[in-house]
Order: sequence, then C-alpha cells, then structure tokens
Amino acid sequence: MSRLLDKINGGLVRVFLIVVALFWLVPTIGLLASSLRSPDDMSASGWWHVFSKPSQLTFDSYQKLLENSDITNSLWNTVLITVPATVLVVVIGALAGYAFAWMEFPGRDWWFLVVVSLLVVPVQVALIPIAELFGKIGLFGTIFGVILFHVGFGLPFAVFLLRNFFAEIPRELLEAARLDGAGELRLFTRVVMPLGGPAIASLGIFQFLWVWNDMLVALVFTKSGTQPITVALQTQVRQFGNNVDVLAPGAFISMVIPLAVFFAFQRQFVSGVMAGAVK
Repeated sequence: MSRLLDKINGGLVRVFLIVVALFWLVPTIGLLASSLRSPDDMSASGWWHVFSKPSQLTFDSYQKLLENSDITNSLWNTVLITVPATVLVVVIGALAGYAFAWMEFPGRDWWFLVVVSLLVVPVQVALIPIAELFGKIGLFGTIFGVILFHVGFGLPFAVFLLRNFFAEIPRELLEAARLDGAGELRLFTRVVMPLGGPAIASLGIFQFLWVWNDMLVALVFTKSGTQPITVALQTQVRQFGNNVDVLAPGAFISMVIPLAVFFAFQRQFVSGVMAGAVK
C-alpha cells in the first residue's frame, strides 16, 4: 500500500512540475509565435490564434530583422562583449581561486577578505565614478571599456566561488601530484581544473547570462556604434514604437541564445550546484 502511495505521490509531483514548466514557458512560446506573425495579424488578434490558424506563420519578420543593420550590429557587439567578459572572469577567477586555496603568500587571508568585501559593492555606486575615469583615459563608449567593467564586477564572486570549491579538493591528492614532480602550473591545469569543471561551468553560465542580459551598464558605457542587443531593442521601441515585426524576432533571438548556452551546459551546471550543496 505504501509503495502504491509513493508512486501516486511521485506521479502527482511530476505532473505538477510539468505544469509549472509549461506555465513558465508561456512567455517564450508567445514571443516565438509573435515573431512568426505579420504586424497586421498581431494587431488583429492575440498570439495564441496561431494554433488555430497556422497559415499566419511566416519568416518575413526575421528577414526584415536581418536587413536592420542596427539590430545585427548590436547582436555582434553583444557577442564581442559577452564572450571575452566571460572567459576573462573564468580564467582569472580560477587562477586567483587556486592561489587563495592552496598557495601560501603574505596576507593571503586578508586579501581574500578584501575580495569578499567587494561582493557587497552595488554596481550602481560605481557607474558614475568609473564612467568619469573611462572618459579621462579614452575608454568610455568602447566595447573594451564595457568588458573591463563586467570583468571587474564579476571577479569577486568568481574568486569567492572557485576558492571555496578548490579548497575542498583533498590535500593528499595535491601532495601526491607534487611528489610526482608536478609544479604549480601543471598541478593547476592537470588536477585542479578537471576536478573543478562543474564549478567553472556554473560560473561561466552565471557570468554569460549576466553580461548578455545586462542593460544598465550598457546604457551608461556604450554609444550608438557599440550598443549591445538589449540597448538596441530599447532604442527601437523609443524611436519606432510600432515596429513589432523587428522587435519580436530581435527579442526572441536575444533570449534564445542564452537559453541554448544554458541547456548545452546544464549537466555541468547541475553537477556544480549539487557539489556545492553537498560540501
């Protein structure tokens, strides 16, 4: 009897989770359906009518999107900002995390305390001072300046996360590698990095999503030629309030790329989260 109740409860939980997942997917499905409809159809009826009238589906909006140089250039700018900002944070954070976890140097604990204290600094506080600094050194309005800002604010969390994860690696494993003649660099690349793969993947996903979806920093630090997709879509709404045939496919592309990245690395992400929970 208890097994039957467990199976029923398990089935109910699965049904509930499926319903919740479908509920959260409704905005995504609605945006996809809207991006595949003409402006006349969207103004005449809701996006759900596409299921009763599949003939409304068309790729004309995506073709028009590709002809919009502002959107395509901004999408490329988003890639140029997000990829380096993610790679630099992961690489520098991993090196610093290993140093704080397993290397002895003067003031190590105090320096790590300084890094942790930077986690409480809000982004809004630093926008104006750093904007003035970048203006004086010629980085304001450039893609490189936006990358530097994201790297600077992403590193404290990266160092904190990876240091705590690397510190859980058994000391005996590292000592055995040192006895075999492995130096610090070889130890880091051949032992620590493979073991820290789940945590590094989780950090990379977090950083990628944060930078890709950022709008506040991009609004302050970019100009017309360096704007990412988030600012470009906002500009399109402000300038051409009725061009939904460009906004809908642009918004869907902006949303589906980070979703694809997440699903591509979801196994590593779940492993990293579970490892952190267990430890």
